Amino acid sequence: MDYRHEYGYGYPSGPGDRRHRLPAPLRAPFEARHWAELAYVLIGLPMGILLFTYAVTMVSLGAGLLVTFLGVPVLAAALAGCRGFGSVERGLARGLLGLEVAGPEPLRMRGSGAMAWMGAVLRSGASWRHLLYAVLRLPWSVFSFSVAVTFFSCGWTMLTYPVWFWVFPMYGGQDGLQLYGDETHGFYLDNPFEITVTAGVGLLVTLATPWIVRALTMVDRVLVHGLLGPSRLASRVEELESDRGVVVDTAAADLRRIERDLHDGAQARLVSLAMDLGLAKEKLAEDPRAAARMVDEAHGEVKTALQELRDLARGIHPAVLTDRGLDAALSAVASRCVVPVSVDVDLAERPAPAIEGIAYFTVSELLQNISKHARATRATVDVWRSESRLMLQVTDNGVGGADTTAGSGLAGLAERLDAVDGILVVDSPAGGPTRVTAELPWRRA
Repeated sequence: MDYRHEYGYGYPSGPGDRRHRLPAPLRAPFEARHWAELAYVLIGLPMGILLFTYAVTMVSLGAGLLVTFLGVPVLAAALAGCRGFGSVERGLARGLLGLEVAGPEPLRMRGSGAMAWMGAVLRSGASWRHLLYAVLRLPWSVFSFSVAVTFFSCGWTMLTYPVWFWVFPMYGGQDGLQLYGDETHGFYLDNPFEITVTAGVGLLVTLATPWIVRALTMVDRVLVHGLLGPSRLASRVEELESDRGVVVDTAAADLRRIERDLHDGAQARLVSLAMDLGLAKEKLAEDPRAAARMVDEAHGEVKTALQELRDLARGIHPAVLTDRGLDAALSAVASRCVVPVSVDVDLAERPAPAIEGIAYFTVSELLQNISKHARATRATVDVWRSESRLMLQVTDNGVGGADTTAGSGLAGLAERLDAVDGILVVDSPAGGPTRVTAELPWRRA
């Protein structure tokens, strides 16, 4: 996961950013991002007051009414209202902070009707996280508002003091801005040195203000993401459901491929073989030589059909993988590749059969891609274990340009690996070389 984007770091950057002549610290007070973050902090105080007032009032009322049945719907309404405020807060964070946070997991109702809805709201962990956000929002918004407004106003006031210094002696009847005064003494910022120092301090405070505001909004990002988004468990369940769908689709596609290969390959040959043997049987009495010739041709068809069946069985799960492990199985695959391939498998023990199978078919498909598309003269396969991960790396010196865009074989391979918490990383610049690295979870056999 890219946490820079997750917490709002991922603001657009590109060639236009590199054309700025001013360094980032000097540009920060004038950038749109700073003003958006400042607006979020300023809006946060009234939003915090409104949300806190609503939450405390409704929850207190609901808790007080729990001695009667009315307390339950009031509490449910309080939590539902907090969820509604949460959607507004996510919208503000998205619009002003550039933070994309998905909504919480939907309510899981057991039945239908008002009672089922109230039970779902009260059981939902997301509802109570929204309530916690409502309680924490106010004290934090008061603090962040006070700090941001103080630094912003003091910085710009001191920075622009030389511009409006003339207001004091001309219209206020004073020598300048008074910092201290009593019955006998007074200290004014009224000479060039003091004015310059004041403007310099104001410049430093003004330059520091965007970074202070950004630090304050970082806390807001964490609160919004942690309390108003889906829980880690819900996200994991959704991810597993998606992965299960990928696995089911992949298995169905494999079954269709096997059925097609059997129907168009071995099955068709066996049907033809049966017909040839039937004709040979009919000719056996009247033309033994022709019958012998037809039996000989049928023998060749049997050998071809057996080879196709072996290839099909190897495509389902090769026996050498089961008997001797990845080293021998990948060496066998490499020997059939049109490009010379060196294989290095450094594993002290074997992983689970399912992981071995996925690793085998991953390398097989990558070597097929090299044979068909890479125009390479050599390739290497490296397999090793890194803590709790099984690492695969296939490299070649071909023309490069491989990617995982939708519709490519690599995209499907990446989906298969993702279904078992695996990762596929492709490094293939135009002109080569290509390096494809795959990670799989290590599971003991």
